[in-house]
Amino acid sequence: MDLKYFQMLDFINTRLTNIERNLSKIDEKVDFSVSLQRNHLIRVKNGEFIDDNMILMGLPYNDLSPRKAFDVYEDKDMDYIILDITPKDYERPVKLEGAIHIPYEDLDHRYVEITNKTTPILVISEDGLKSIQACEKLVKKGFFNVNNVSGGYKFWPATQGSVVVKVA
Repeated sequence: MDLKYFQMLDFINTRLTNIERNLSKIDEKVDFSVSLQRNHLIRVKNGEFIDDNMILMGLPYNDLSPRKAFDVYEDKDMDYIILDITPKDYERPVKLEGAIHIPYEDLDHRYVEITNKTTPILVISEDGLKSIQACEKLVKKGFFNVNNVSGGYKFWPATQGSVVVKVA
């Protein structure tokens, strides 16, 4: 009979442990959601571009068209950081003046080189796929003003032959 009570207590203990674990996960998600909403409000307050999907879908980063990203790049009055996450051996079609180059593979330990977490960050890769993953990593590291350059270098306007680009 005592064994039955110990088994019941063990079962209850296991269930409570699972409930505590689930509550902890929910707490983390709520904290992230609140931080994300605060970020969206700050962007709106500062008059920055924010995509409707970012608010409606709870996306943690903006997806900018190559044209929109290029316009930001060309705007001398706008403060921003360009993060190039292409591999070291990637032949860039253009050099983006002032870009910080941190290959995607090194981002986990080199993200500290991006010293300002409030300045908008334009993340560019070869074709815009790795930059999506980089944006997600940066958001998890506490960067909330992150913008993916959709299409990456592949669709950057200066590589299309219609625009002259600044060379570093």
